[in-house]
Amino acid sequence: MARPIAVAITGGIGAGKSEALAAFARHGAAVISSDEIVHRLLREDEHVRRALLERFGERILDENRQVDRSAIADVVFADRDALDWLEALLHPLVVKEYLDWREQLGRQAEPPAVCVTEVPLLYEVGGEDRFDAVVVVTASPKLRAERTEIATDDRESRLLPDSVKVAQADFSYVNDGSLDQLDDFVAAVMRELTR
Repeated sequence: MARPIAVAITGGIGAGKSEALAAFARHGAAVISSDEIVHRLLREDEHVRRALLERFGERILDENRQVDRSAIADVVFADRDALDWLEALLHPLVVKEYLDWREQLGRQAEPPAVCVTEVPLLYEVGGEDRFDAVVVVTASPKLRAERTEIATDDRESRLLPDSVKVAQADFSYVNDGSLDQLDDFVAAVMRELTR
């Protein structure tokens, strides 16, 4: 089985991980979004739904009785224990889905050379060992705050500093320019990975 080179993108909130993931897709990598896996689990997984309702009650449901991500965020980002519990519930499921996806890619008649996902808490959870290469995307706190509508203070305190991530990463990029510049960086990483 020819498993694709596995790449993780990590970085702080608003640094540009999703844009980097999209750039990798444009340059031929197979990509999967861990955020999208989480959103799907919250919408569709009955085990997750039951656990959430048992822990948080019906205040996390919207008017259609679907799990409301913003209601969950309001609860967990004000309560560190609740956030830890939620991550413990979701993290193993996200990892399993990612690894299953990667294995399926390797079984294809012509597997892609590179597969990429974004992992916001990669180093914080010790997940870097699952990947062949790590890309860290950074940006100034001011620029990151402008890019996101979410208050980052509470979440940022849980993250390793960018300097620590950059020191451990295989590739790093300061994402303070244009999308074309980010695209050029990703193209260079793809050339390096596949040469």
